[in-house]
Amino acid sequence: MKIICIGRNYVEHARELGNEIPENPVIFIKPDTAILKKGSDFYLPEFSNEIHYELEVVLKISKGGKYIQEENAPQHYDEIALGIDLTARDLQQKLKEKGLPWELAKAFDGSAVVSDFFPKKNVDLKALQFSLKKNKELVQNGNTSQMIFSPEKIIAFASQYFTLRVGDLIFTGTPKGVGQVAENDVLEAFLNDDKVLHLRIQ
Repeated sequence: MKIICIGRNYVEHARELGNEIPENPVIFIKPDTAILKKGSDFYLPEFSNEIHYELEVVLKISKGGKYIQEENAPQHYDEIALGIDLTARDLQQKLKEKGLPWELAKAFDGSAVVSDFFPKKNVDLKALQFSLKKNKELVQNGNTSQMIFSPEKIIAFASQYFTLRVGDLIFTGTPKGVGQVAENDVLEAFLNDDKVLHLRIQ
């Protein structure tokens, strides 16, 4: 199982980090060891002093494929979740300045937090509201209608380069409002008005 992640998929998030708006999806990969075990706390790593949260809608691939056409992409996933892409922002900035890959800052153990999955038929993926609270304060509030690249576009694009397999996850990008976490912070993610994820930082 692999985790395909999309960067800069919301205009305001790209701008808040000073990045250009991409012409194609920006892709990086996390290994399966990045998945944080359900119910576990996240422990701040020793190699970073600036871990950021990034709330995202996650797709689970239910039918594998290669060179998937955009119009056929809906047939390749049945469930969605919310996920938090935890990022070592200070390390990422150093890597970017040197033109190096981001994986050390993005793919470390426990950096992919995922809620339970829900049937996509129960939600409107063209206008799905999702949000994140840190210590009960709203910090991110996004809607899939604001995506630069739709889930179908992402699947079609990614499958040109990677064979998608059943169980693969796709993190579809984060809206504006990313920020730093500290010890004893509590993150809560909401799908529409329903809390689907609770994470304590240690």
